[in-house]
Amino acid sequence: MSSVFSLKKSLTSLSLVSLGAATALLGAHFMPTNPVLSQQAIAQLPSAPIGNTDTNFVASAVERTGSAVVRIDSTRTLRNPYTNGRRVARGTGSGFIIRSNGLILTNAHVLGGADRVSVTLKDGRSFTGRVLGQDRSTDVAVVQIQANNLPVVSLGNSDQLKPGEWAIAIGNPLGLDNTVTVGIISGTDRSSRAFGSRGRGVGFIQTDAAINPGNSGGPLLNQRGQVIGVNTAIIQGAQGLGFAIPINLAQQIANQLIAQAAA
Repeated sequence: MSSVFSLKKSLTSLSLVSLGAATALLGAHFMPTNPVLSQQAIAQLPSAPIGNTDTNFVASAVERTGSAVVRIDSTRTLRNPYTNGRRVARGTGSGFIIRSNGLILTNAHVLGGADRVSVTLKDGRSFTGRVLGQDRSTDVAVVQIQANNLPVVSLGNSDQLKPGEWAIAIGNPLGLDNTVTVGIISGTDRSSRAFGSRGRGVGFIQTDAAINPGNSGGPLLNQRGQVIGVNTAIIQGAQGLGFAIPINLAQQIANQLIAQAAA
């Protein structure tokens, strides 16, 4: 995108990982926390091959889920009250399709106060998105596009995660669509109070899978290609300190937003 707005108040601040206007509009800065130590074996390979034995489990997981990951571009018109001038702020983030009729889960800060939302699928098709609802307290939002028979993700169970398990992130960091990175679950149930997030009731997943501005709203997968979290934030100036909203909570909030929009 032409403008990249990343929260950089200090080298230890944590920024929401979307590009442009949406990130700039919602300023949340978090402080780092200590990693969770675990007796579990670190990053063990799957007990049985997944999919084609000629590929590794990461490639199989991405092949299973990647087509349901989308890019979300947002624009917002800003007016200067002193000069009465206007400018357009642009932002880019990620999302993933949860229902084949065009329902997409993403972060609320990706959308912000956008006037227009555009959704681009992996196959290149682009749609105008309609924001069904957003919950800023948990940073969860749902967008709908007018399409059917779309590929959808498979959801995992974030309540069963343990430090040391594999973690795979897919998103659109810095405008590089469908980027895949891999790491492990570094910790679970990170309290928002521990690092200054305004999000209440969210026990964040911590991962060292590389996520960057533009990854916001994209999926964090387990080794089977199931979504276990929604990538949300990173700590600036640190390496391997990323955070995701557990999918169990995100799905619950999304279902409420969808129900409210249909009422």
